[in-house]
Amino acid sequence: MKIVSFGDVHMATSNLSCLREEMMEADLVILSGDLTNFGGARDASRVIADVRAYCTSILALPGNLDQPEVVDFLEAEGIALHGRGLVLHDVAIFGCGGSNITPFKTPMELNETQIYNTLARGYDRVAGTRPLLMVCHAPPIATKCDRLIGGQAVGSSAARRFIEEVKPDVCISGHIHESAGVDKIGTTTIVNAGPFKSGGYVVVTSHGRSLETRLEFV
Repeated sequence: MKIVSFGDVHMATSNLSCLREEMMEADLVILSGDLTNFGGARDASRVIADVRAYCTSILALPGNLDQPEVVDFLEAEGIALHGRGLVLHDVAIFGCGGSNITPFKTPMELNETQIYNTLARGYDRVAGTRPLLMVCHAPPIATKCDRLIGGQAVGSSAARRFIEEVKPDVCISGHIHESAGVDKIGTTTIVNAGPFKSGGYVVVTSHGRSLETRLEFV
């Protein structure tokens, strides 16, 4: 199975044409949050439609800059990953959108207990299945994927705790634009592709019970 994932789109879909071949070859595209800039269902639907032009199999999370109604829109479309889990082509996938609390009072922020419980709700649907892919808009704290320019770690402690307990093979995150990169928590690969307008995307390929993960740029 080949998965292409990117996030922090913020309505900027011009790079999609550069990923045409990657997405047309993919079995699944995962959007890891922040589809819009403070937008709702209408804006989110435009992004989803643009992606569907290249790959009709999609899963998506809301980010902290998406209005809460985006969750309902994704649910209605049958592509929601927030608090959801499913198995596709023998790969277990679950996720949590929004972000941990920020100073900016953005539309979809969750406290750490809510993040943990949302991840647990999704994981419960796929528990026991491997390989396991976790998608969390907020990166786990204290990694190369959650640092502000000054070096401050601003990721989610709940996301990190969940990774340490469950040990997914891969965690795809986003949210912190300046921290595109790859890191490890134990055996789990953590990857943040950065904002989509900068050209970052993730390719995950399943090989039996393992996942190969690459961070690429167009």
